[in-house]
Amino acid sequence: MGAGVVEFDDEDEYRPEPPKPAGPPYWQDGKPRIGIHTSIAGEITEALESAANLGANALQIFSASPRMWHSAGATLVPEPVAARFRQRREELRLGPMAIHDNYLINLCSPERVLRVRSIQTFHDEVVRALALGAEYLVTHPGASMGSDRRRAIEMVAQGIRQAVRGMKLGHLRILLENTSGMGSAIGWKVEELQAVLALCRDLPMGVCIDTAHLFHAGYPIHTQDGLEQTLQAIERTVGLRSVYMFHVNDSKTPLGSRVDRHASIGKGHIGLEAFERILNHPLLAGRAFVLETPIEKPGDDRRNVATLWKLLGIEVKQAPGAKDGFTMYRSKKGAASAKAVATTRARKSVTRRSGRRAGAKLKGVRRTAKGKR
Repeated sequence: MGAGVVEFDDEDEYRPEPPKPAGPPYWQDGKPRIGIHTSIAGEITEALESAANLGANALQIFSASPRMWHSAGATLVPEPVAARFRQRREELRLGPMAIHDNYLINLCSPERVLRVRSIQTFHDEVVRALALGAEYLVTHPGASMGSDRRRAIEMVAQGIRQAVRGMKLGHLRILLENTSGMGSAIGWKVEELQAVLALCRDLPMGVCIDTAHLFHAGYPIHTQDGLEQTLQAIERTVGLRSVYMFHVNDSKTPLGSRVDRHASIGKGHIGLEAFERILNHPLLAGRAFVLETPIEKPGDDRRNVATLWKLLGIEVKQAPGAKDGFTMYRSKKGAASAKAVATTRARKSVTRRSGRRAGAKLKGVRRTAKGKR
C-alpha cells in the first residue's frame, strides 16, 4: 500500500446499535386490573386522582360531555393539558385507560344528517383519545331505527372507517361494546359484533363485553354452565382473543329483559357468585374489569371497587371516607337528593348574605341617626 494511505478494518467501523424493541406497557405487569368510570368534571386529571383514591388501577372516562353534540373540533384537548394528563397517569400507574364515546353517536342511522354528525363526532373522539394516550375507545354499534339490520352493520363498519380515514391510530384500539338489545340496537348478539369486525380487519379493533348487557340480551352468565356456554359462543364468533376489556355491572332487570339497567355488584340478578366466577375464570385472565355501576348512596363506588378486589382475594388500599360523585354514574334518586342538598345549602348561603346586608344597613341607619342628634 502506498505511503499516506490509511487502511480500515471492517471490524473497526462504527455501527449504531439497532433500537431495542418497545416492551409491553407498564400496566401489562401480570397483575389483575380493576377499573371504574370516573368523572372529568372540573380538571380532567381529577378523573385519575379519583380512580386512584378509589383503589382502582385502571379507568374509563368520557373525553367530553356524552349527551350533547359539539361543533367539529370544538372539544379538542390542548396539548399542555393532554401532556399533564398522560404524565400523571403514568405516575399513578393506571392502565389500561378506556374512553367511552358520546351516547348520541349512531353510525348506522338511516337519517343522513344524524349519521354525518355521528361520523364527525366519532372522529373527534378518536382525536381526543390519541391526545390523552388512551389504549381503548369504546363505542356502541348504534341502532338500525327500522332499517335492514345487515345494511346497518355495513354502515357501522363504513362509519368507523370513514371517521379514522388517514389517521395513524398507533396504540389506540377501537372496541365495540355489546348492547342490551333495547329497541333496534345493533350488537346484542355477539354474531353482529363479529360481522362488524369482519368488515374492519385492517383496523385495530376488538370487543368490550358488558356483563349486564350480556344478561339483558339473554346470555345466562349468572350460572356456571351458562357462563361456559356464553364464553364458547364468544369464542366461536368474535374470539376471546378479541375481548380486551369487560364492563362489570350487575343487572336490575331479569335475564333476557333487553332493558338496560345497571346495579351494584351483588345487588342485582347476576349475583356475587357469578362475578367471582367471571373475575377468576382462566380464559379471562389479563383483561381489565371496569365498573359502570350506579351511585345510589355515598360510597357505592368505593364499595364496588373493593368488592371486585375481594372477589379476586386481594385487599386494596382506598382513600379514607366515602365521597359521593366520584363517577359519572348516579341514580336519579341519588342525583335528585344531591341537587336538593345543594339547593338547600345555596338558599342558606343567600339567607346569611341577605341577613348580613340587612344588618349592615341597620347599623348605617343608626350611625346616621346618631350623627343628626
